[in-house]
Amino acid sequence: MNKETEIDMKEVELNELDPEKQPMTDDGPAAGGEKNGSVKLKVPEDEVTFTGLSKEELMKVAGTQGWVRTRWVLLILFWLGWVGMLAGAIVIIVQAPRCKPIPEMNWWNEGPLYQISDLDAFNDGIKGVKEKLDDLNQLKVKGLVLGPFHVLQEDQPVALKLEEIDPEKGTKEDLVAMMEKAHKKGISVVLDLTPNYLGSAPWFSADHDDIVEKVRAAAEHWLNLGVDGIKISDFTVASNSQHWSKLLAAVQGNRTEEDTKRKALVGVVEGLAAAEVSQLVNTTGVDLLLSDVLSSKTDGVERIRAIDALHSQQRSVGWSLGAAKHDHLSKLAATSGLIHLYQLLLFTMPGTPVFTYGDEIGLAAAQGTNSTKMFWDVEKEPSKEDAVDEAAEAVRKERVALRKWFKSLSDLRGKERSLLHGDYYPLHSSASSLSFLRLWDQSDRYITAMNWGAAPETLTLKLTSEDGVKLPEEAKVRMSTDETLVVDSTISLDKVTVAPGQAVLLQFPYTG
Repeated sequence: MNKETEIDMKEVELNELDPEKQPMTDDGPAAGGEKNGSVKLKVPEDEVTFTGLSKEELMKVAGTQGWVRTRWVLLILFWLGWVGMLAGAIVIIVQAPRCKPIPEMNWWNEGPLYQISDLDAFNDGIKGVKEKLDDLNQLKVKGLVLGPFHVLQEDQPVALKLEEIDPEKGTKEDLVAMMEKAHKKGISVVLDLTPNYLGSAPWFSADHDDIVEKVRAAAEHWLNLGVDGIKISDFTVASNSQHWSKLLAAVQGNRTEEDTKRKALVGVVEGLAAAEVSQLVNTTGVDLLLSDVLSSKTDGVERIRAIDALHSQQRSVGWSLGAAKHDHLSKLAATSGLIHLYQLLLFTMPGTPVFTYGDEIGLAAAQGTNSTKMFWDVEKEPSKEDAVDEAAEAVRKERVALRKWFKSLSDLRGKERSLLHGDYYPLHSSASSLSFLRLWDQSDRYITAMNWGAAPETLTLKLTSEDGVKLPEEAKVRMSTDETLVVDSTISLDKVTVAPGQAVLLQFPYTG
C-alpha cells in the first residue's frame, strides 16, 4: 500500500470516528445528501424592504394644508413656551430679595484673640507657645497677642530695649519659627509693645513723645520681621502724643488695595465710658480698641447701654472680661456656670472677643499671684490602675466641659454671619440680666439671653425696630447652660424664664 492510499484510509477512519459527522438518527443519511448539523434557509426572493418616502413624495405631503397647520401650531407653541420661561425667570429674579453686601472684614474680626501675657505659663516661653499651636487652632483662635517680653528694667526708660526679647522668654529665631507655624494654621501674631509693662506707669513718667517714637521704631522692626500687629496699653497716652500719626503710619502706612492681610494696631484703655471709647475709635484711626467697659459695669442696663453705644463700630471694638488688665475670666466669674455665661456673651456680642490664656478652661490665678501655669491634656482621663483623687477629677471634668463649650461657641461664631458681623438689637435688660438679637440679611437669627443673678428671672423680650424686624412667636434652643431649656426644644418668646447664673442662645430662621 503506497503512502497516498494510507493517508486516504486515515481520513476515512477519522471521519467515521468524528461524532459531528455521524447521522443524528439511525434512519440513514440526511435527506438531500446534507451533512448532519447543516441547516439550509430559504430566503424569499420577493422580500420587500422599507426605504422611506422619496423626495417627490415628501414634498407632496409637506405641502398639504393639514401638515402646514400642524407645523405652525408646533412653532407657535415652542416660542410661547420659551417666552413664558424667560418671563418667569425675570419675575423670580425681580421678586427675590437681594442679598445684603458683606461688610469689609479683617482677620481680627473673624474670630477670638487669645492673649498670652505670661509666657512662663507655657513652660518653655516662645517655644512652648509653638508646641501648643495645634491646641489653640482647635479653639478657632484667629490671633495670638504675645507679651510684653522685650528687655526692660521697671521704671527705667534708659534701659528700655523694645527691639530685643528677654532671653528667658526666647530668641528672635524662636519667634520667627513660631510665627511661621502659626501663619500656616491661619493664626496671626500680635506683639504687645507696652513700654514700661513691669513698672508703675505703662509709658514711664518721662517724656511720652520720646517713648512713643521708640515704640514707632520698634513697631517697624517687628512688622518687617513678620509680626501681624502691635498692641499698646494706656492707649490715650500714645494717641495724644505728637508722634501718634507716625506710629499709626508705621503700622498702616504700607497698606495697598492688593493687600490680602492687613497689619493691626491694637489699643487698650481702662476706666473710660462707652462714649469715650467710641470717640477714640472715630478720631484716632486705631484698628481695634479693647476696653474694660464690660467688666467695670455689672448692671445689665448699663451693659446694654454700652453695647448700644459701640455696636455700630463692632469691627473696631474688642470685648473682654479681664483681658484688658491681663486678668483671667475666672476673676470675675466665680463659678463654672458664670464662666459659661460670660463666654456665651463675649462670643455673641457685636465685636471681637478677647480672652486671656486659660479662659477656655476656667483657669484661675494662683493664690497671691496674677498668673498661673497653663493646664493641657485636660481631656486625658486618669489611669484605672492609679488611685483617683475625686476632687481633682471633678475639676478636670469641669475644665473639659468648659473647653467643649468654648470650642462650640467659637465654631458657631465663625460659621454664622449673624454672629460674625450681623446687626444688633437690644431686647431686655435689668440689674442682673440682659438679652439682645443678632441678625444678618437672610441668615438664621440668634437671641442671647442670660441671668447672672441669684434668683430665676423672666425676661420680657421687646423689639423696637424701624426697619421692619420682628420677633417670631417661638424659637429653638441652640445652646444652653440651663437644664430646663433643653437644646433643640422650642420655647415661646412671649416670656423667657432663665435660671440664676444661666444663659441660653436661641435661634429662629429668616422668613422673608
